[in-house]
Amino acid sequence: MANQPAVLTIKKTIDRPSSSDYEKFIGLPIGNIIDAQGRIGAVDYKIKPITTAHKFTGPVLTVDAGPRDNLAAWMALDHVQPGDVLMIATGGYSQSSVIGDLFVGMARNAGVIGIVTDGVVRDQEGLEGVGIPVFALGISSNSPQKNGPGTVGLPVVVGGVSIASGDIACADLDGVAIVRKDRIGEVAEMLDSIIAKESSMEADVISGKTVPDWVTSAKANLIIEYLD
Repeated sequence: MANQPAVLTIKKTIDRPSSSDYEKFIGLPIGNIIDAQGRIGAVDYKIKPITTAHKFTGPVLTVDAGPRDNLAAWMALDHVQPGDVLMIATGGYSQSSVIGDLFVGMARNAGVIGIVTDGVVRDQEGLEGVGIPVFALGISSNSPQKNGPGTVGLPVVVGGVSIASGDIACADLDGVAIVRKDRIGEVAEMLDSIIAKESSMEADVISGKTVPDWVTSAKANLIIEYLD
């Protein structure tokens, strides 16, 4: 037994941001958050809300379940804290579900506020009844195994984005944005100017403007060839 490789690797100590670190992100469109961090950080567009509930902002606990298995996901429920978002990597596996409504119900009971996976899930009606947001590639009734291997708390890639436990995940109908924990303060500071710019553009729309000021300025400073 001592010479056998571990079935699971679990990082017990997670450096989570405090609520004050990310309260500025709560309720904002994720498009604003993406713009505030250099126009990047959204997971692949194919990962969409499966449930009517679709908004959350919270620290990430990562899981690498691997394809057709969810042992690591179940074990992660021992390590979640209230307010966490579970980010479950499967390597994009879509031939069987990674979680269903019973898992999501217990995750909710443990305080999880949202779940994102690059795999597929099952029990859509039951998921709806649980009441927390679930984002996934789609639905499959095929069931996973519970054999491992897998990890909890270690870095993963979900939807083309590298994610570490303690990063912040934000979601709405446009998808899921990840804010790296080492950039939380920087991105939060940028949000004021992004929100002000958006508000100005919205006022232009309401006033009936058809071309934003920046387009007019750009035209004056660009070499443009016009063809009849």
